[in-house]
Amino acid sequence: MDRIISAKSAGDDANMDRSLRPKHLSEYIGQEKVVDNLKIALAAARSRGDVLDHILFYGPPGLGKTTLANIIAAEMGVNIRVTSGPAVERTGDMAAILTNLKKKDVIFIDEVHRLNRAIEEVLYPAMEDYALDIVIGKGPGARSVRLKIPPFTLIGATTRYALLAAPLRDRFGSVYRLDFYTPEAVQSILKRSASILNVELHDDGAHEIARRARGTPRVANRLLKRVRDYAQVKADGIITQDIANDALAKLEVDKIGLDDIDHKLLKTIIEKYEGGPVGLETIAASISEDPDTVMDVYEPYLLQLGMLARTPRGRVATKMAFAHLGIEYRGDEPQMPLWQQ
Repeated sequence: MDRIISAKSAGDDANMDRSLRPKHLSEYIGQEKVVDNLKIALAAARSRGDVLDHILFYGPPGLGKTTLANIIAAEMGVNIRVTSGPAVERTGDMAAILTNLKKKDVIFIDEVHRLNRAIEEVLYPAMEDYALDIVIGKGPGARSVRLKIPPFTLIGATTRYALLAAPLRDRFGSVYRLDFYTPEAVQSILKRSASILNVELHDDGAHEIARRARGTPRVANRLLKRVRDYAQVKADGIITQDIANDALAKLEVDKIGLDDIDHKLLKTIIEKYEGGPVGLETIAASISEDPDTVMDVYEPYLLQLGMLARTPRGRVATKMAFAHLGIEYRGDEPQMPLWQQ
């Protein structure tokens, strides 16, 4: 199911993402520590005329890993080749990419943790020695030939840092974690996006959208697009606080960015299982979802907000979740919704 507050890229995001992405570090908003470190690394590499170290970005989806990769290539004045872990199926595919590079070019591999192990073996000498080891022939007569390739920069992006093989992880010279954006940073991103889209966005309207964006620029821009459509029909294209509230209410996105699925999950734990603890499999069966989807897609933001807790005995809805849903919290006593009391 596609959710408007999902941080993963959807089909209709591609064109909008391209038009709204900053092209240079000076335009990039948020992630100050990462940006400051990149500015130093880029300036040093340019002054030496050297190739940039291999870089790994990790963190939740929608925070700007692809954008930063494109910015790095633009700042270095080189070409960028973009691919993803699942798209590189054979070692020959990776060898073809590497041998077609020019000096200092950038390769960006999204979902790098999903690379085939055989392909990772090809990358090891390429990243360390700028060389490709190719086996010619078969059986006893087989021999290995080392081909030199131009110095390049590999930029990897992953949402699952722990799944990255240690030998590959160790070959990245710089590793950066991207964190969720502050509401103030998201609001600045929305104002910039609105100016590019030629939309009149008031500060209070930007604030209302930003607080529901889950600290994720991709979600913020997607919400802005939907609110823009509503404003064009209902308010001459002007996004005020009231218009943003009305539009997002119709999209069933509440004041802190929870949608109907988040509400359903929390209410299931509270109303059916007295607030928990309750097992993941039980929750998944109760809301007719796959357990992996519940754990990887629905739970992370609820855990981040402090509305859900994982314990050895199962999931527990916190006091904050009860308050947000307007249900009385009574400690360890059985919990019931107000309408049943």
